[in-house]
Amino acid sequence: MKGVEPRKALSAVQREALFNVLKARFEKHMSRHPGLEWANVKARLEARPEKLWSLSEMERTGGEPDVVGQDKGTGEYIVFDCSAETPKDRRSVCYDREGLESRKAFKPETSAMEMAAELGLELLSEEQYRELQSLGPFDQKTSSWLKTPADVRKLGGALFGDRRFGRVFVYHNGAQSYYSARAFRGALRV
Repeated sequence: MKGVEPRKALSAVQREALFNVLKARFEKHMSRHPGLEWANVKARLEARPEKLWSLSEMERTGGEPDVVGQDKGTGEYIVFDCSAETPKDRRSVCYDREGLESRKAFKPETSAMEMAAELGLELLSEEQYRELQSLGPFDQKTSSWLKTPADVRKLGGALFGDRRFGRVFVYHNGAQSYYSARAFRGALRV
């Protein structure tokens, strides 16, 4: 496929399977993207094959990606991980490499920021996380690392969000911390 690294190119069978999963989720959750049509989303995806691998990885790691909007200025569709709980195959990671390196013992294999970069994703910002939570109840038993402002990160902290007691909370931890119930949610623009 032109413009796509060979290791990140999906076969025709993989693309069709991914489109089927995404279409079914898109149609099941129309309230997440009112006024948008699957045919237009699919056409945009087909025109940008370099994004398909990232979507496939979002799916493979348990993110259940879905369209949550469209940028009116660029026409790009905005996709978030919409799994009920934070993606299962991205858990038990520190916030970033600096946090991971600062651990003296029991270091996880990677960090949320590194994993997101490898998958071609961005971590949800606090604003995006609240937008996601307005679409339904997410992270009622888990939590998700959020893109942390530089001034907070400079002081050693990192943000995470969850939903408890019917409310959305955004809080902080040391960037070196990690938990079996915390991962990250990704955002992708197509």
